[in-house]
Amino acid sequence: MTPMMNRIAPVAAAVMLAACSSLNPFASKPKNSPAPLTSFTPSMAVRVVWSVNVGKAGNQVLRPAYSEDRLFAANENGELMSIDPSNGKIAWKINTGTRLVSGVAADGGTVVVAGAEGVVQAFDAASGQKRWKFDASTEVLSAPAIGNGTVVVRSLDNRIVALDAGTGNRRWYLQRNTPALSLHAAPGIVVSDGLAFVALPAGRLIALSSLSGAPRWEVSVAEPRGATELERVSDVSGTPVLMGRDICATSYQGRIACVDAGNGTLRWARELSAAVGPGIDQRYVFAADDKGNLQAFARESGSNLWRNTSLAWRGLSAPVSFGRAVVVGDRQGYLHFLSREEGAMLARLSTDGSAVSATPLVAGSSLIVQTQDGKLMAVASD
Repeated sequence: MTPMMNRIAPVAAAVMLAACSSLNPFASKPKNSPAPLTSFTPSMAVRVVWSVNVGKAGNQVLRPAYSEDRLFAANENGELMSIDPSNGKIAWKINTGTRLVSGVAADGGTVVVAGAEGVVQAFDAASGQKRWKFDASTEVLSAPAIGNGTVVVRSLDNRIVALDAGTGNRRWYLQRNTPALSLHAAPGIVVSDGLAFVALPAGRLIALSSLSGAPRWEVSVAEPRGATELERVSDVSGTPVLMGRDICATSYQGRIACVDAGNGTLRWARELSAAVGPGIDQRYVFAADDKGNLQAFARESGSNLWRNTSLAWRGLSAPVSFGRAVVVGDRQGYLHFLSREEGAMLARLSTDGSAVSATPLVAGSSLIVQTQDGKLMAVASD
């Protein structure tokens, strides 16, 4: 994937790829120019606490991970490192021996990454020592997920595999059909409370037992519609977000929907086309659509509370709730802080000028951001 991660290719390019099994939504720049940045009086103070160079992400989207007061970050060339979140100092750095193509997963004592040609590797969180290696059936674009002693991986051929986090032994796998045409993207996975929530092409979200792989429920985030295969592409975008009993997901040419995580009952859904996942907090669900508009919905009812159009076509990252703000990164390396309640701009921060494609990460009282050119930085609000 490229830093243009939140745009599907123009129709002409997509048609040229129609004979393939998947579309690359990041193959070209959008035809619309990014909205110019508007002036405003900041009402929220933000500052960089520390920054460190972790190496370029290249064409990949490599989100860092945070677990047990440790940060873990990776670069495209295969380096994986542990970082002290209080000061940005690198505790250890190792070379995994393969080009990395998806973000880092961490839980307790285990860190997992996925490399080229489907190579999945796990390392000891304290020392960086390699624990195990697993070869998936095809390329793994979705970042692995880890929880409850289980690592869950989805490969590009739509095979879902669960591995023992300690040994790498396969516990179960599930093969799903792949649509005739789908986005060459990375629908995400969330593991929590004994369930693996896996986003799939064709707008599906499925919950599986993380121990046995037994399906608990399956729901449509979006139903494919249209006269052509291209019009019917409605894959789930990015990684779903989970809070309490609510799990919410977005889809391309589809909807944003929130589902009861326990039984799969659809709580609410609204029309939306997005290329990145949503954000969530105690009261709101946030979504950046594929035109760069940022919206807030009431978590309980799904009512649309506000819509900010000032960041149109700026290639927004998935949003994240941070204090009294909701934060998105953009293609030009800016972080935008907007009011959670009203959508008004509160603050803006420039990074290194390269795209902020990976979803910003909240780690304690800091916001962790990794740019495509390799700057990892901690941001605090005063």
